[in-house]
Amino acid sequence: MNRPRRILAVCLCALGLLACKSNSATEAKTPEKKSPHAKPIQEFQSVHQAQAKVEVSVSMHDSTAPKVDSKRAMQYVREVVNIGPRSLGSPGHKKVQDYIKSKLQGDQVEDDVFTANTPAGPFEGRNIIAKYPGKKDGIIVLASHYDTNYGFKNYVGANDGGSTTGLLLEFANHIRQQGQREGYTVWLVWFDAEEAVREWSEADSLYGSRHLSERLQKDGTLKKIKAFILLDMIGDADLSVEEDMNSTLWLRQVIYQAASRYGNQSYFFQRQGGIVDDHIPFVEKGVPAVDLIDFEYGYANVYHHTPQDTLDKLSPRSLQIVGDTVLESIRLLDEK
Repeated sequence: MNRPRRILAVCLCALGLLACKSNSATEAKTPEKKSPHAKPIQEFQSVHQAQAKVEVSVSMHDSTAPKVDSKRAMQYVREVVNIGPRSLGSPGHKKVQDYIKSKLQGDQVEDDVFTANTPAGPFEGRNIIAKYPGKKDGIIVLASHYDTNYGFKNYVGANDGGSTTGLLLEFANHIRQQGQREGYTVWLVWFDAEEAVREWSEADSLYGSRHLSERLQKDGTLKKIKAFILLDMIGDADLSVEEDMNSTLWLRQVIYQAASRYGNQSYFFQRQGGIVDDHIPFVEKGVPAVDLIDFEYGYANVYHHTPQDTLDKLSPRSLQIVGDTVLESIRLLDEK
């Protein structure tokens, strides 16, 4: 079936900033992933335009900067991918849930169970939340999704869902080793049912994040979230993280500053666009949020949502770059 990708891509040209829209012929060839709002939610200003307003110190090869174990993270990704498809209602869906929780033994873990009322009928969904208490009053959320597309054959989602599921497990190792955090409480959230069941729309997508944002708003927890950092499709060996203009500007600046500490700022925000992803239900409710996504997976995004989304397209180096940047971002946020 036709699953067109509709994204507001913002292109730089000699005449300035132009909003570029794919024509219908191009859209018909491009698999859908995240559909944009008609216009960005946040103020239309890139990190580079705002650079004069923020000091960024670049320290190449800083030995004191926090670092993930990218080899271990990549092993987690392999194990997730080896489970096979992870779509709603599939055998792999339950297996990946059990796998994630097996790596979180001894941690404070919550199963956030909900019903996803999809065009194919109701499915049980399950967000997995690991909580690491801090001394400061507030929560930093690091999130991803673990599901793959419903009805896709031979599709394992190595980059889309797999790469970030593994990286979040590596974050758990790092945070766990710290013991009681001096900074904010950190939540790691593995969202379920991010993908559309039939065709991406406001109603048929983001089931898990919509559910959790609504639940946290009702119980008053939402207002405690200081920052929400979403990761998606960041294992690509040819890494280039989009600057999502629907993400909060000051939090984009924090990410860019963190990347600069490792000399990795060139991997971030060279392209701008408006992305709808699991952060949007939180952004719409006033939570500062940023989406770290590389939405150029192969030439013209050719590997995305195809059987070619496999482990050979990924690199531990990309996991290292993004993982280190997120850890440093947490450190910067703890200081605020």
